[in-house]
Amino acid sequence: MKILLAVDGSPYTKKMLAYLVTHDSLFTASHDYNLLTVQMPFPARIKVAVGGEITHQYHAQEAEKILAPCFKFLVRHGLNATTHWKLGHPGVTVSKIAEAGEYDMVIMGSHGHGALVNLVTGSVATQVLAQCKVPVLLIR
Repeated sequence: MKILLAVDGSPYTKKMLAYLVTHDSLFTASHDYNLLTVQMPFPARIKVAVGGEITHQYHAQEAEKILAPCFKFLVRHGLNATTHWKLGHPGVTVSKIAEAGEYDMVIMGSHGHGALVNLVTGSVATQVLAQCKVPVLLIR
């Protein structure tokens, strides 16, 4: 099974990873795991002011801060994964990558806000659920 693990470095990501490694009957080393973090791009005027290379380096460093601990955690528990990051709106980007990469499942942590809060503020998890054509497992 090809599984996309959407991570953002939050405590909810840690809960999702803990769930993954404690349910070894469902999630085995034979699956293909891909860690993905999505960052919002800077406005164009900032990219122009500081330069494209500097903004790319910044995003790469921020992505590594999120991906490295997640990768190490999975390896420590016998699961190998590839890592990658993208720029874009997280909900839309996760959905597009899940579809384009022909993933069998997306797994991500959820903040667990109530329906009213999500209605007012929106959430990445809600957007992924609404747009993704791949099954999504939310861990709270």
